[in-house]
Amino acid sequence: MESEVYHIPALLPETIGALDVHPGGIYVDATYGGGGHSRAIIEHLDTASGGHLYSFDQDLDAVERAPGDDDRFTMVYSNFRFITNFMRYYGVEAVDGVLADLGVSFHHFDSPGRGFSFRADGPLDMRMNRSAGRPASALLREADEESLADIFKIYGELAQGRRLARAIVKAREGGEDFGTVSSLLDVIRPLIDPRKEKKELAQVFQALRIEVNDEMGALRELLLGALKVLRPGGRIAVITYHSLEDRMVKNFFKTGDFAGKVDKDFFGRVSAPLKPLGNRPVTPSEDEVARNPRSRSAKLRVAVKL
Repeated sequence: MESEVYHIPALLPETIGALDVHPGGIYVDATYGGGGHSRAIIEHLDTASGGHLYSFDQDLDAVERAPGDDDRFTMVYSNFRFITNFMRYYGVEAVDGVLADLGVSFHHFDSPGRGFSFRADGPLDMRMNRSAGRPASALLREADEESLADIFKIYGELAQGRRLARAIVKAREGGEDFGTVSSLLDVIRPLIDPRKEKKELAQVFQALRIEVNDEMGALRELLLGALKVLRPGGRIAVITYHSLEDRMVKNFFKTGDFAGKVDKDFFGRVSAPLKPLGNRPVTPSEDEVARNPRSRSAKLRVAVKL
């Protein structure tokens, strides 16, 4: 498999332990990325016992780095939101575990041609799957001020979302096409607090990336799909990196409802399809953060299907 230089997996031993991987189990890694988590799962599987891993990724760069000669492994070139479709396609009735590491691979942030980072100039794309959807540049040219303001406020949690949206609309009316990272920075930097520049620019880029890739919609479909394909007693482990994702996963694991609405039976007992394992998310140790600073915001939540 590909070197982990492509991406260093967060909370690796904690995640594999939480999934309780056994040799004959069927598992899904919904986010192949650099293959770190997938590789660790495969090492626990035994072909003779029927163990198998299905890994998803919508980025062709990641798919091309996947192994093609392991009987225990199948690479699925698709968005993980289609998990139920593909399990049906492969004739899999139920799986023992589903993993999703929702972090963006180092490769994406470090490749100027992808436009995920404000640290280097390049095309303002941000699509995980470059053969589908519209790039961030098109979003900035086409979305109205109200929509852009909502994107920055909801997905970036930026107080100045309205001012950012207004500045973008004004710039494009003046002929700006937002084709590059630098063209966007030229417009928004005057509105960014210089004392918080890195943080706020990261929030802007996060907001656009989430919208371009419909990340929250895809996560909803993954969670619902995972619930359908998991066998009773099967486990789902999700690593999140920002509060929007974590809140959705936490609510769904606790109540089966994305908004956290509690459904109770006649006796007042909470009726939920999953049981969270642990009261708090697992976070990286100081040693892991020192080795991999990008893991700092990672939170692992695990639940078992009832």
